[in-house]
Amino acid sequence: MSKRGAKIDRKHFTKLAIKLGADHAVVFKIEDIVSDPRTILKCMFGCSDWGKGHTCPSRPGSLKPWEYREVFEKYSWGIIIHSRSKKVSQDVSFAIEREAFLKGYYFAFSLSDCALCEECAGHRSEQCVNPKKARPALQSVGIDVFKTVHQFGLPLKTLQNQDEEQNWYSAVFFE
Repeated sequence: MSKRGAKIDRKHFTKLAIKLGADHAVVFKIEDIVSDPRTILKCMFGCSDWGKGHTCPSRPGSLKPWEYREVFEKYSWGIIIHSRSKKVSQDVSFAIEREAFLKGYYFAFSLSDCALCEECAGHRSEQCVNPKKARPALQSVGIDVFKTVHQFGLPLKTLQNQDEEQNWYSAVFFE
């Protein structure tokens, strides 16, 4: 892919993300992704999916955050997708990943908080019913979402109560 072609694709994919319902879509360079292995602590000691969810770092065979970093360094750019809806964020990231694959970005890969099922089958000790679509969340692979999205002026704050509107982020990585 030429630099000119990749530049055109970046515009295409950000426009597509907005068209599909994202509130924001911004291009990043892989160097913009802030990694921090401490994210696993928040998963272990703050997430009810720990030990249950099929996309969480506690599942057997899962890479650790520092191992994911090595994998993501093979990518060169991507798109961060913001939505106030967890499902929209995930749906948009899947659509972008698929479109990217069809355009020749065969290693394109999306990350998103999983919103495929009303209740994760892992909570019932059952196999994932969507293993081809289930993806880990950005934070579960070692990405400091706060620092990463704040670089782009995107909204994210610590919620003070459960009634506050949430911001959901997903990303698609391109080689």
